[in-house]
Amino acid sequence: MKMESPIKRRKSRQIYIGKVAVGGDAPISVQSMTNTNTCDVEATVAQIRRLEAACADIVRVSVPSMEAAEAFRQIRAQVNVPLVADIHFDHKIALKVAEYGVDCLRINPGNIGREDRVRAVIDAAKDKNIPIRIGVNAGSLEKDLQRKYGEPTPEALVESAMRHIDILDRLDFQDYKLSVKASDVFMAVAAYRLIASQIEQPLHLGITEAGGLRGGTVKSSVGLGMLLMDGIGDTIRISLAADPVEEVKVGYEILKSLKLRSKGINFIACPSCSRQNFDVIGTMNELESRLEDVTTPLDVAVIGCIVNGPGEAKEADIGLTGGTPNNLVYVNGQKDHKVQNPELVDHLENLIREKIALKEQQDKDLIARA
Repeated sequence: MKMESPIKRRKSRQIYIGKVAVGGDAPISVQSMTNTNTCDVEATVAQIRRLEAACADIVRVSVPSMEAAEAFRQIRAQVNVPLVADIHFDHKIALKVAEYGVDCLRINPGNIGREDRVRAVIDAAKDKNIPIRIGVNAGSLEKDLQRKYGEPTPEALVESAMRHIDILDRLDFQDYKLSVKASDVFMAVAAYRLIASQIEQPLHLGITEAGGLRGGTVKSSVGLGMLLMDGIGDTIRISLAADPVEEVKVGYEILKSLKLRSKGINFIACPSCSRQNFDVIGTMNELESRLEDVTTPLDVAVIGCIVNGPGEAKEADIGLTGGTPNNLVYVNGQKDHKVQNPELVDHLENLIREKIALKEQQDKDLIARA
C-alpha cells in the first residue's frame, strides 16, 4: 500500500505568480533562475524553454538595468512560464517590468529609497495584481544589523525581513512571499522556523549559494528536508553552481522523496552488488536519460536480485527483479512476465510508456465524465 505524506503543512495565505498558486493548499512549486545575460534575448528564451521542459513552475530573471528591462519585454512575449523579475534598488526598473507583464517582483522595499518611490512600486503592483517577493540574504544584511549582531544570525535575518514587511504593512500590501536564505544550513533553518510563526504569507525556501551539483544538492536536501518535514515551505529553489535545469530536477526529487509532489517517475533502485543479475547502474542511467520527458507520476522499481526485488516490485506500478536465467517483471504488484538482459532497457522503456499512456487516457476519461 502506497503511503501518503504524513507532513502537515503550515497554513499560509495564497498568492498567485501568474497562473501558479503559491501557499494555502497549492502544491509546493519548484523554481529556478536564468544565468544567461538577460540582454541576450535569444539565449535567455532558450534557457527558459529548457526550464519549462524540465517542468519548472516559475522562472526568475535578473533585470539589473533599463536595457535588461527592454529585453525582458521581448522575453515575456516568447515564453509561457510565470516570470519573476529580480531587481535591486532602482524602482524605475520595477515600474517598467510591471508595465511589461511581469508575474512577480523580487525587490526589497527597504532598498528602493524614498517613500514616494516605494509607494509608486506598491501602487503599480496593486493595480496589476503583481505579488512581491521579499528576499533576505545573510550575505547582504544591512550594515547596522551587521554591527548590532556582529555577524549574520537567524535573528538578524528575521529582523531584516520584518523591516521590509513593516513597509508593506504600512502601505496595506499583503500579497508577498518571503525568503530568509543563508549558505549555512543551521542558520537558514533557524531563520525560517523563526519567521514561520510570525507571518501568514507563503515562504520561499532555499539554501543560498549551496555549492556545486553534488555538494549543493546534499546541502539543499538536508536544509530543505528539515523545513519541509516541519510543514514549512510553499515554493523552493535549489541554488546550484550548475545548469539551472539541474536545480529543477533536484527540487522535484526532494519533494517526491517526501511525497509532497508526484510529477514524473519515482525510481526505486538498488545500489547494486555482486548478487545483481543485470547491470543495475547502467540500466538506471539509460532509463533516466530516456525518460526525462515524462511528467505523469509512476513508481518504477529496478532491483538487481531476488532478495529485495519482489518486495519492492510489488509496491511499484512496474517492477523489475533480477533473476537467473531471466529477470522477472511485475505490473501493478503482480508477477507478469520475464525478460532477458539484452532487451532489458528497451523493454522497460516501452512498458513504462505504455503504462503512462494508459494512465493519461484514464485521467482524460475521468475528466470527461465529471
